[in-house]
Amino acid sequence: MSTRQKRYFLSEEEIPTQWYNIQADMVNKPLPPINPATKQPLKPEDLFPIFAEELARQELDQEHAWIDIPEEVRDMYKYYRSTPLVRAYGLEKALGTPAHIYFKNESVSPVGSHKLNSALAQAYYCKQQGVTNVTTETGAGQWGAALSYAARVFGLEAAVYQVKISYEQKPYRRSIMQTYGAQVTASPSMSTRAGKDILTRDPNNQGSLGTAISEAIELAVNTPNCKYTLGSVLSHVTLHQTIIGLEAEKQMEKAGEYPDIVIGCFGGGSNFGGVSFPFMRHNILEGKKTRFIAAEPASCPKLTRGVFQYDFGDVAGYTPLLPMYTLGHNFMPANIHAGGLRYHGAGVIVSQLLKDKLMEAVDIKQLESFDAGVLFAKAEGIIPAPESSHAIAATVREALKCKETGEEKVILFNLSGHGLIDMSAYDQYLAGNLTNYEVTDADVQKNIAQLEKVI
Repeated sequence: MSTRQKRYFLSEEEIPTQWYNIQADMVNKPLPPINPATKQPLKPEDLFPIFAEELARQELDQEHAWIDIPEEVRDMYKYYRSTPLVRAYGLEKALGTPAHIYFKNESVSPVGSHKLNSALAQAYYCKQQGVTNVTTETGAGQWGAALSYAARVFGLEAAVYQVKISYEQKPYRRSIMQTYGAQVTASPSMSTRAGKDILTRDPNNQGSLGTAISEAIELAVNTPNCKYTLGSVLSHVTLHQTIIGLEAEKQMEKAGEYPDIVIGCFGGGSNFGGVSFPFMRHNILEGKKTRFIAAEPASCPKLTRGVFQYDFGDVAGYTPLLPMYTLGHNFMPANIHAGGLRYHGAGVIVSQLLKDKLMEAVDIKQLESFDAGVLFAKAEGIIPAPESSHAIAATVREALKCKETGEEKVILFNLSGHGLIDMSAYDQYLAGNLTNYEVTDADVQKNIAQLEKVI
C-alpha cells in the first residue's frame, strides 16, 4: 500500500440503511420556524405548498433519531457509495505535522460533489407524490447539477436559478445542468416578480443565493404540479447528508482511529452537518470530546459575526422565518469563487448547536483557501472545489498547531467536491488576480439593523 494515501471503503451491505436526525438527541431543540403571516410555529402542512409532503415532515421531525432511506434511493447510492475515506499521508508530510489527517472524498459522485446525496432523496419523494416539475437555486452549480441529474433519474423536469455571478464565472456547471436536461436561468432574472423587483432597484445586481431561492420558490408555487427543492440550510437536507458521517464512522473504525477534530466548509450547513452530526451524537450521548469546526468565508461570516434571531431564508421573504445566525436576508456577499458558501444565514440545527457551544466556527479569507487548495492538490493529487478548500484551510491550521505542540491528533474533514469545473478561479489565483474580501462591522450592523424582530 502506498504511503502517500490509504483508502477505506465499505461493502454494499455496510452502506447505512438509515439517515441520522440529530434533533431527536439534542438537549436544546432548535426553536420552531415561524409562519410569517400568523407568527405561529410552523406545522408540516404549512410547507406542503412548497415541498413534497414527506420532506416537510422530515423538516420538523424532532422525535425520530433514525429515518429509513427508501430502497430506491439506496439503490442509486450504490452507484457511488461508499465514498472513500482517505488517510492523507501526502498532506501530513507536506505540513510536517504529527497529526493524522483523513478526508471523506465526496468528489467521486457522478456530479462531483456530496450534493447528490440529498438531490436523489428529494427527487424521489417528489416523484412518489406525483410531482412532475421541480425548481431550485444554485450558487456555484454543484447543487444545480445534482438536482438536474436526480430529476432525470426519477423522470422529473427541473428548472434551476443560478446566481448570476456564478452563471458567468462557471459556464461549464451551467452546461452540465443543461446536459442533464434542466432549464437554467441566471438570477436575478426578469422571469419572476422577485427578480424584476431586484433588477429594478439595481440593474447590475450579480445575485445571491437568497435571491435565487426567492425566484425558485415563486416559480414553484405558480406552476401546476411543481415543488421546490433546496440544496442546503434546511434540516431535511442535512438529514440526507448524514450518510457521509455514518459511513465515515464505520471507515474510521476500520482505520483503527477516532477523530479528535471534524471539519467541514460552511455555506448553509448540510455538508458540515452531514459529516459532523453522526460523530456529534457521541458527544451528546456519551460525553466524547471531539471538536467540530465549521469553516466559512470571511466575506460571508454569519457564524462568526452574524446575530442569532429569526430571519427569512430568502431575499423576497417567501420562506418561513428561521431561528438562525444571520447577516440579514438582504446581505449581498462579495463575488468570491466559493459560490456555494455565499449565503446570508445558517441552518437552524447548526445555529442552535453553535449557540450551545457544541461546535465552533472559523472564517477563512479567499487567498488562504486557495493556498490550501493548491497545497492539497500537490500533496494528494485532487484539485478541490473552492468551497472544500475552506475546510482544507481550517485543517491546515489545526495540523500546524499539532506541529507546534507535538500532539498526534486525528483530524477528519469532508472533501465535499472537486474543482475541475472551477479552473477559471484557479487561473485567476495562479495569475495573482484574486483578492481577499472582508465585511466591515459597520456593514454587518447596518444590514442586521434592518431585520424585523420576531418574538
